[in-house]
Amino acid sequence: MIDRIALALTVIGGVNWGLVGVFRFDLVAWICGGQTAIISRIIYTLVGISALWCLALLFRDWDSEKDMSVAHSAR
Repeated sequence: MIDRIALALTVIGGVNWGLVGVFRFDLVAWICGGQTAIISRIIYTLVGISALWCLALLFRDWDSEKDMSVAHSAR
């Protein structure tokens, strides 16, 4: 569950950076009242933490997780 939340926040951050790069439009800042608004800073921080979490996904042993999910579904 945490993996999916982290991935969703990372995708949101990626889309926001794409908008900044292409259109110079920061959607998070626009919605939350500017880049320095506390809500914006919280969202930026959560996206950054999520990106670090997703970085760990690159090094995870997926075969053992697949085996565990098969074992849970067999119950």
